[in-house]
Amino acid sequence: MKGIKLKRRWVGGLALCLVLSHGLLAATHDDVAEPEALSETLMQRLAGLPENDLPVDAFYRLHENQPVWQEEAAVEALVKALEHLEDDGLEPENYQASQLLAAYRQAQQADADTQAVFELRATRQLLLALDHLERGKINPQETLENWETELDSRRYNLSKVVQGVDARNLDAVFALARPGTSEYQSLRDALRYYRGLANQPAQASLGYLPSRNEALRPGMTHEDVALLRRRLVQVGEPEVMRADRDAYPEIAVSSPQPLYFDETLEAAVKRFQRRHLLEADGVIGRQTLAALNISLSSRVDQLRVNLERARWMTSIPRDTPRVWVDIAGYRLHYFRPDGERWRSKVVVGRSGRDTPLIHSAITHLTLNPSWTLPPTILREDVLPEVRRDQEYLARNNIRVLNANGEPLSPDSIDWSAPGNIMLRQVAGPGNPLGDVVIRFPNDHMIYLHDTPAQGLFRREQRALSSGCVRVENAEEFAQLLLEDSGSKQRLSRLLNGSGSDRTVRLPQHIPVTLGYVTAWPDAQGNVEFRPDIYQRDQKVLAKLQRPLN
Repeated sequence: MKGIKLKRRWVGGLALCLVLSHGLLAATHDDVAEPEALSETLMQRLAGLPENDLPVDAFYRLHENQPVWQEEAAVEALVKALEHLEDDGLEPENYQASQLLAAYRQAQQADADTQAVFELRATRQLLLALDHLERGKINPQETLENWETELDSRRYNLSKVVQGVDARNLDAVFALARPGTSEYQSLRDALRYYRGLANQPAQASLGYLPSRNEALRPGMTHEDVALLRRRLVQVGEPEVMRADRDAYPEIAVSSPQPLYFDETLEAAVKRFQRRHLLEADGVIGRQTLAALNISLSSRVDQLRVNLERARWMTSIPRDTPRVWVDIAGYRLHYFRPDGERWRSKVVVGRSGRDTPLIHSAITHLTLNPSWTLPPTILREDVLPEVRRDQEYLARNNIRVLNANGEPLSPDSIDWSAPGNIMLRQVAGPGNPLGDVVIRFPNDHMIYLHDTPAQGLFRREQRALSSGCVRVENAEEFAQLLLEDSGSKQRLSRLLNGSGSDRTVRLPQHIPVTLGYVTAWPDAQGNVEFRPDIYQRDQKVLAKLQRPLN
């Protein structure tokens, strides 16, 4: 049923659109409709609408089956609100923003049927826009093969929508559907800022920093430093620019040596690097240069894509403890209803072994875990090593098992065609899962876990695993999960008093989401831009830009 409902939501409007288009083409212009005739015709049109997920019928029932869009001021208010969807990364023309006023005026000179057709057309565009604003234009299950989060039914109050339309307060109507999270608002603010810059010819045409054989470093004097200052001003670092009242009237702080890479500029570069998950060394190396040279239009597209992702995530509950794994940000956040309780760095899957998008619930912990190698790692990583040197297994405490879990001698295996075997690394200091695994149901054999390779957390970019998520300070996190799920047990005692592979179940399951966003605000609301490590942005952008009709 879920799949049927989702398909109806995104594609079911086509037949309705065709029905609503008929009357405008066939209308006669001899008589303008009387109100009674229009109401009767509207009811007939409503009765003949095809089945559709948009609540057009319910909208008019709340309005006593009377027309809504019979005054030009009402249509103008709708058009203005649709135009403002640009601030949400949606395209107003997908909702016929530039066509509705002319269509209204034409319908007002025509018969009741033509006016009824326009009524339903305008209402459909309103409801479609509200639906897309609340839950996203794109069906994520058709875009992302690993998306497992079920979309909620619409949550806005349709009665308040009708009241807002009657009051000509369409901004309030759209606010009912717009996600109210602080993250969404920060992305929306950033989109307005970058789009505003992109619409300024002087900013949009600002030159790119040239490639260099030698990195641009603090203490250097070079003509590229002046351009570096200008590009940093674009991303919110005005203090690095010498005062130029004509080009930058809002900047009062001056830099007396604009070609000199001074300490103020170095600090600004480090802030930029941290916001882009780059090594914060203050040096304009290859990766920092590439990030600085990303065009304003590309940033606008990136923000639009991530506003859409933010709309998909509005169905995730926020009224209970929950875990958010920010894959592209290499962080785990643990929230309680009153805010963030704990955060940590994580290591995620490298490109080609992507960490999938998952929404599930943490059910249990495994203490002192052994590690059964996943098929991909066995096939692509370990078998080549064993074929070169069979002692690899003994050195790494890896045992060979048959499909029933019974031990086999490595000498009995034809390693060129090993068949249906399992490899399992015993618990202990060298085990890559560390001391604790945090488990939740999913179809991808993915879990969160401790790791002995703590040095990896010192890197800024941490797409280094084979898909599972390594958590810094995983034992501390596991203890929080025990406490918030109602357990009285202490993890340290459990670890010391158990053998390998001990299961500890959480009395209450805790929701967990593994999400992928390439632009997202930090705790202060400043939007970070991250590398698109899995090359997913363009696929979402293409669907976001595709016309509806």
